[in-house]
Amino acid sequence: MSTAYGNWLRQQREAAGLTQQQLADMALMTRSHIAHIEAGRRLPSREDARRLDAALNTGNVLSSFLPEKEPAVADYFEAARSLEQQAVMIREFAMSFVPGILQTEAYARAITATSFPPVSEAECDRLVVTRLERAKILDDPVTPVVWALIDEAVLRRGAGGREVMAEQVAHLVDMAEVGRVRLHVLPFAAGRHPLMEGMLSLLEFQDQPSVAYTEGIGMGKLHDSPSMVRTLETRYALALSDALPLQESLALLRGIARDLERHG
Repeated sequence: MSTAYGNWLRQQREAAGLTQQQLADMALMTRSHIAHIEAGRRLPSREDARRLDAALNTGNVLSSFLPEKEPAVADYFEAARSLEQQAVMIREFAMSFVPGILQTEAYARAITATSFPPVSEAECDRLVVTRLERAKILDDPVTPVVWALIDEAVLRRGAGGREVMAEQVAHLVDMAEVGRVRLHVLPFAAGRHPLMEGMLSLLEFQDQPSVAYTEGIGMGKLHDSPSMVRTLETRYALALSDALPLQESLALLRGIARDLERHG
């Protein structure tokens, strides 16, 4: 995110003698949204930027200097990770790997160790620790609410060998059985679906607009345009409608875990 952009907004707000709440009221936004923008954790939508310009009498500066393009995923995911920690509801779609917050340590290490370009053992350790730190949001028994929609390919294409996959699949079953995660498998039999282009995370918050994060090969993007978020939410809903119900999904997962353990 743009810290310079947020700093400039804060300077203009303070020069106008406004508190964050007063500016939020004038721009029809929430105080926390203003705070996240000033801290560099969020960028306003174009409509938000227009209202901020009007409230601060800054012409079209905030609108004109709103960044057009977002950074690539390696650096940019820090912003998505920060928002993940604030979300009250997370809906994940996984096309290639188990969602990060649901990964076991062994699984996370296996997929990190096979990345390209290769990473050192120390860097692998750092990345795995970061992944496990993200999962701590599930320590709270209620918030965030998590739905995981997982393509069957994620479960069939082993990572790290049978033992690692058996442990990972069992972990998914455990999380779903205790009700911490609502889990659905999108089976091969569903054929083509609206989310085949890559992974998707939908993040909802208590007092700020929803965002979506998409990821492909070597690239990721955080979307806060309301129209784009709605489009991605609709795609998720359509794909979910083709998924197996919860109990059928769990039965499939248990069967996969048994096969992995039996032939391990």
